[in-house]
Amino acid sequence: MKSKIALLAIIAAVVGAFFYFDLGAYLTLEGFKSRQAALSAAVYANPLRAALIFFAVYVAVAATSFPGAAILTLVGGAIFGFWTGLLLVSFASSVGATLAFLSARFLLRDFVQGKFGDRLKPINEGVDKDGAFYLFALRLVPLFPFFVVNLLMGLTPLRTWPFYWVSQLGMLAGTAVYVNAGTQLAQLDSLKGILSPAILGSFVLLGIFPILAKKVLDWLKGRKVYAKWAHLKPKAFDRNLVVIGAGSAGLVTAYIAAAVKAKVTLIEKHKMGGDCLNTGCVPSKALIKSAKLLSQMKHGEQYGLRRATAEWDFADVMQRVQRVVTEVEPHDSIERYTELGVECLTGSAKIVSPWAVEFTAADGSQQTLTTKNIVIASGARPFVPPIPGLDSVDYLTSDTVWNLRELPKRLVVLGGGPIGSELTQCFARFGAQVSQVEMLPRILIREDPEVSAIVTRSLQRDGVAVLTGHKARQVLVENGEKILVCEHAGTEVRLPFDQILVAVGRTANVTGFGLEELGIPVRPNKTVETNDYLQTLFPNIFACGDVAGPYQFTHTASHQAWYAAVNALFGRFKKFRADYRVIPWATFTDPEVARVGLSETEAKEKNIAHEVTVYGIDDLDRAIADGTAHGFVKVLTVPGSKDGTILGATIVGEHAGDILVEFVTAMKYGLGLNKILGTIHTYPTMGEANKYAAGVWKRNNQPVKLLEWVRKFHAWERG
Repeated sequence: MKSKIALLAIIAAVVGAFFYFDLGAYLTLEGFKSRQAALSAAVYANPLRAALIFFAVYVAVAATSFPGAAILTLVGGAIFGFWTGLLLVSFASSVGATLAFLSARFLLRDFVQGKFGDRLKPINEGVDKDGAFYLFALRLVPLFPFFVVNLLMGLTPLRTWPFYWVSQLGMLAGTAVYVNAGTQLAQLDSLKGILSPAILGSFVLLGIFPILAKKVLDWLKGRKVYAKWAHLKPKAFDRNLVVIGAGSAGLVTAYIAAAVKAKVTLIEKHKMGGDCLNTGCVPSKALIKSAKLLSQMKHGEQYGLRRATAEWDFADVMQRVQRVVTEVEPHDSIERYTELGVECLTGSAKIVSPWAVEFTAADGSQQTLTTKNIVIASGARPFVPPIPGLDSVDYLTSDTVWNLRELPKRLVVLGGGPIGSELTQCFARFGAQVSQVEMLPRILIREDPEVSAIVTRSLQRDGVAVLTGHKARQVLVENGEKILVCEHAGTEVRLPFDQILVAVGRTANVTGFGLEELGIPVRPNKTVETNDYLQTLFPNIFACGDVAGPYQFTHTASHQAWYAAVNALFGRFKKFRADYRVIPWATFTDPEVARVGLSETEAKEKNIAHEVTVYGIDDLDRAIADGTAHGFVKVLTVPGSKDGTILGATIVGEHAGDILVEFVTAMKYGLGLNKILGTIHTYPTMGEANKYAAGVWKRNNQPVKLLEWVRKFHAWERG
């Protein structure tokens, strides 16, 4: 403790002297130019002493993190020349950086690691694994100021010797550029000298150096990653792009590649269209429509109908679902994509090198496809939890439920997320006795509590037993009867059933096509690890859609596909970071739930300042006329913003997913609630709810003082 206090006292004294004696004036370009002749004379008179003094001053400035290191680098080149200046600055900057590194470690590391160790664990693990490379990248392309890197690295487990030599090596190129600029600066004796080719060239080099350094860094990283596979790289490639998986992400990727005249091959093991067409979005919405129509007929009295009945059979309903899938199928068919210029292959794919994919057809025949780039779009599958006894019954998932042709009398649905809630409501409306089992305190846990409450009440009105806080323990078969055993509040709950539907989420398809052999890492949530450009460990192998996350929506898969395709085909010229700033989603229960941006719960958890505006849809004319006067529009805005800057919007009600689009557009293009309020909305429509919500915000943010003056003005006019 005494040694730490002593070090702090020394640092405080040095800082105090720096400001008291205004030493910063000597570390400016103007200060140097005014003393240039004297400094040059001192160097000429005694070069060794001048070099030692300069070295010591530079070390002190770097070690104490004072501003002026860049100016000193220019000065070094100006008064010592290029080679001597480079030698002095290179070693002085590295020694000073290491002293700052050690000071931060001595004074702060134990405290920081002790207080934030759990949060810093991933960073510590990354530094242990690749700390030297991270530091080299920061030195070569400084994303953070010089002194910030020194201090922050001191708080990590990075050892001192690697810190020194990586800093020495990483800063060398940038130091050389600055020292060279300093040699030219020394020759500048008038403003006309700025136009000399040497001066202009030096400063152009300063400007383009970060770009060149980034290219060098990418090359070095690629060289390291590809080292093991370099001997397998072909001299020429059969294709520009091979896409693995023909779901939403894969289809859009292949479509874009073909549109820009690249040679692209699309490989699908099962059916074109993936989960969305065959087992997800399309069939579920078809089933929801039939269930909703039947529910409306059952409650015909709400619409002035004394009696409304329907003759129906569950098998016919499921057959209609399949007809809908068949009608949509041509949009994603092999024939259509072949016409677009995509080579479509049906079979399995395995990546055998960063530039080769082994394709195995249904008949067992194989061929190796060489390609410049690969996009992994293998999607996801239903996650089946390891519940004892579950395998003893013929359980259903969101993939297999579409094979049903007989309505189960007693159905248990595991899962209170969007998929589980949608299917729960459908089967209840068809007349099944449905129990929805969710281990968390409420269903739709990602939404605000009042959203969960509204949907829960709606499910209960349809006859669903919504069992939250119930943890599935095991499945039994006793005397021929299937039973799910749950635990709730410390007691055992037994639920007999005829069918059980597992809908607790989806897990990415990351096995079986070569990731393990190539060493491409996956995240803890089992999605493929990618960077901001959707590149995997290998810069020419990309991943997008459900297999990459962070969202498992068809529209985000399509969104990511654009970035994957463009970065794969044109990334050498310009790469684009995937943009997740405005991601909408919807749950198609009745009422629907749709959201974009922050929810109120998230804003509170993240401690983000926000203002909440709520408009009840029970007040909306069109909703009253349609008999759907329930739900609300909730908008989060920046407090005090004059235009009503939107942080997020949640809509619960009829056609919420459609109504949400206006808020998605507003957030995407920076339009606030004022703009929505000033936009004409067709009457009577559900979309008017957005305008009325904007009106509520406006009333809540009235200029009270101004209106008081206006009131007085009107009173004065009346005499």
